[in-house]
Amino acid sequence: MSEKEFLEELEKIGVYPTKNQLSQLEKYYNLLVEWNEKINLTRIIEKKDVYLKHFYDSLTIVKTVNLETINNLCDVGTGAGFPGIVLKIMYPHINITLLDSLQKRINFLNVVINTLNLKDIKTIHTRSEDYRGQYDIVVSRAVANIEKLLTIAMHLVKPGGMFVAMKGNIDKEITPKIKTKIEKKYIIEKIESFFLPIENSSRSIIILKNR
Repeated sequence: MSEKEFLEELEKIGVYPTKNQLSQLEKYYNLLVEWNEKINLTRIIEKKDVYLKHFYDSLTIVKTVNLETINNLCDVGTGAGFPGIVLKIMYPHINITLLDSLQKRINFLNVVINTLNLKDIKTIHTRSEDYRGQYDIVVSRAVANIEKLLTIAMHLVKPGGMFVAMKGNIDKEITPKIKTKIEKKYIIEKIESFFLPIENSSRSIIILKNR
């Protein structure tokens, strides 16, 4: 995905980055490449792939959630900062918490935050099971299956808040049996399935509301 394609596809989902935001994404990409030589952050490192499979993919959450109305967000198992860092760049008003269990990744994220001069964003080195908080929205991208995610993340969602799981194809995960089990505790607000542009790989966004 070239920058031109990136901008064209973002426009289709209602995202319009400024020159400064594009500059921040570029710096983020350069740091990702630099640090990936020292620690394993991602196997996806070609620029065109990072812009498609990490940057654009992170922003597909806007297909289902109006981020303009969100005050605080927790990214569980953020890894190299997807989607949390990307969302902070594009939606600077959101107070964001990045959770990850590996200190090396936290070190990288702190460098990104300082280099890009991002405000109202913090990193926490812990497992989500051991952390306590109440967020408007908790998001997790490609971390674990949906049942596992609910056990490790749903306690962070405030009453009436949302948990958003960003995944690949979820047909095998959301079976009728599992769906019934989930709905005993939570409200399945929406399941949005679509294809990533250019490569046409499957994506799904699952939104659950805390009662």
